[in-house]
Amino acid sequence: MRWTETLASGLLEVAPDAIVVADGDGWIVFANAAARAMFGTDDLVGASVDVLVPPATPTMTERLRAYLGTVQPDRRQGQPLRAVRRDGTQFSAEVVLSVVEGHIFAVLHDLSAATGVDRARSLLASIVQSSHDAIVSTNLDGIILSWNPGAERLYGYTAGQMLGRSKDLIIPPARRADEAEIRSIVAAGGRVDPYRTLRLRADGSVFTVSMLVSPLEAADGRTIGVTTTTRDISERERAEAQMQAVIDAGPDALIGVDERDRVALVNTQAERLFGQPRYDMLDVPVARLLPEGERADGWAGPVARRRDGTLVPVDITRSVLPTDEGIITLAGIRDVTEQIGARAEQERLRAEADRQMDEVRLQRTQRLESLGQLAGGVAHDFNNLLAVILNYAEFIVEDGAGTPFEEDAKQILRAGQRGSDLTHQLLAFARREVIRPVPLDVNRVIAEIEQMLTRSIGEHIELGTALSDHLPAVVADPGQLEQVLVNLAVNARDAMPEGGRLTIDTGTVTVDGDHSLTRDGFKPGLYVRLRVSDTGTGMPRDVQDKAFEPFFTTKPSGAGTGLGLATVYGIVVQAGGTVRLYSEPGLGTTITILLPASDAEPLDTGEQPCSGSPAGQGQTVLVAEDEEALREVTTRILGRGGYTVLAASDGADALEVAAAHDGPIHLLLSDVVMPGMLGRVLAERLHRQRPETRVLFMSGYAQPVLTSNGILDPGVHLVEKPFTGADLLAAVAGQLTP
Repeated sequence: MRWTETLASGLLEVAPDAIVVADGDGWIVFANAAARAMFGTDDLVGASVDVLVPPATPTMTERLRAYLGTVQPDRRQGQPLRAVRRDGTQFSAEVVLSVVEGHIFAVLHDLSAATGVDRARSLLASIVQSSHDAIVSTNLDGIILSWNPGAERLYGYTAGQMLGRSKDLIIPPARRADEAEIRSIVAAGGRVDPYRTLRLRADGSVFTVSMLVSPLEAADGRTIGVTTTTRDISERERAEAQMQAVIDAGPDALIGVDERDRVALVNTQAERLFGQPRYDMLDVPVARLLPEGERADGWAGPVARRRDGTLVPVDITRSVLPTDEGIITLAGIRDVTEQIGARAEQERLRAEADRQMDEVRLQRTQRLESLGQLAGGVAHDFNNLLAVILNYAEFIVEDGAGTPFEEDAKQILRAGQRGSDLTHQLLAFARREVIRPVPLDVNRVIAEIEQMLTRSIGEHIELGTALSDHLPAVVADPGQLEQVLVNLAVNARDAMPEGGRLTIDTGTVTVDGDHSLTRDGFKPGLYVRLRVSDTGTGMPRDVQDKAFEPFFTTKPSGAGTGLGLATVYGIVVQAGGTVRLYSEPGLGTTITILLPASDAEPLDTGEQPCSGSPAGQGQTVLVAEDEEALREVTTRILGRGGYTVLAASDGADALEVAAAHDGPIHLLLSDVVMPGMLGRVLAERLHRQRPETRVLFMSGYAQPVLTSNGILDPGVHLVEKPFTGADLLAAVAGQLTP
């Protein structure tokens, strides 16, 4: 047979690997020199394949017939085999089997005697056999010597069909001269770079391939043939064309840069951006198009250089694309000239808006500060007057019981109390009222005040609550938090004259760095949300903008002071929170309050101290008050309460009175703000002389002197003006109680 003659004529005989060919009945028809040496005999041809292996059941002949009788691949790679030599020694072998025209073609490797070179050769052969690329070797005349499975898949011919035949069978006639020239170059020791060409499949179709050519050398270094590694790139060419169409349709300029930093890909938008055709940009250094270190006017980012040298500000996004030719870096380039202009205009508008907003905030802050200063100045004197009025009215009520004067005095008391409430609202709005914050459970405060709220809003309004479980505590003044709820409930009632529904609900809100509140300087963290919603008339936009302003009201004259929401705002902000209002005319209003959450255990506000105070036992109280009328009424209250009173008109007078008094002074009751010497300075000086004397301050505006952030400093005790006789006696008794 032709193929047997070809293989036998030198190629297979001198092959370094042991090659054995058997027919379908298991008789050996060919064994090369390496095979005869491996098995230690020259008498293999004509023998049964059973002589190659130790006796076994089934025999090798039966196994071979079974192999040929079933559907098997044309080649089986790396099959293990236990073989035996003529002298009876056994060894391990690895067999590569091929089916060629009904014959078994076996290449054997002696694993027991394999050297490092043998193992490397075996590994190389395994790599060739498992490669997805077509690897074909020919002699210098173009006769095929090897044909791997990749070649079978690519060309559609089996190894049995191609071994020993001319390679021209897979080369289009127009390219056969090129192939002969390449063999000549390789035979002369020349080098051939990877190139593209055309090939033929068994079905006659022509396709595009990428070829890598290398010389096939004998053991002595002579070039005896050519090895080609071939890959089908027709699909890739179609994919590249499709990709080019896609990138050309893209809105931005796109260039691809190879590992040499040269341009390998350009789209249509890039031609427009750089002002030059595609062929002028391919294979040029990318730095020529995208120079580093250069800047365009008004732009600190990257730039693109046009053909005329103009620098265009651009924004560049990069991605990496692995390809057969190496890594391609894709750069998407966008001209940002218009965006820079738009951004500059936005920045200008934003800056103008921020400036206007800052001016509004500054004006509002200045108004609040001015109001606070006014409220503080007025509160000191006004509260002194109110204290005198209230307490003298109480004296009349007590001493004139059963007379016509009693009812008149009660009217004075009611008017004075309204004046006191108004003063406290002013101070609360201006955040200048002394507060006594404690950890509170907001749900508990709502539950305790719910019945009072129900009475306040009337039967025509339904009150509902939705309180979240496991609500963290907040730190606030309990009286002020109750005042917030009452003010909001009363406002909601006035907005629902025909009836409606008032809902109070609670929950938590997490304010993170992206929250809108942080833009207003609000600190991120966990907050307790208190929300009060009504189904009332709602507010138009112009009313919403002024809702928290002091003295602003839409109610008829005499129906409100305009301090309800202003007081809510001041109390919440002083507690570290914020207030938000949402309203729709005809639908209702929702007020949302956020207060910082606390890990502290909430105080049970229901545990109120017992009312009433023990009467004095003659203890000496030094009263320092610069307002004569208030000093007299204070002295009278304390005297009626069972205390011995020493009175002084200011701080210096108080020190003289104390120095002249021989007995103990149990308590200093001092006004905070007095001419010549503040109450705190008086207390410090008196304490050096009489360390056992306790101190109680009284003031209607003590925050700047006695507090930090509106909270009384540790160890400071205060009774706020205007006080009633009961308030004063309770405060004095509390200080004197051990």
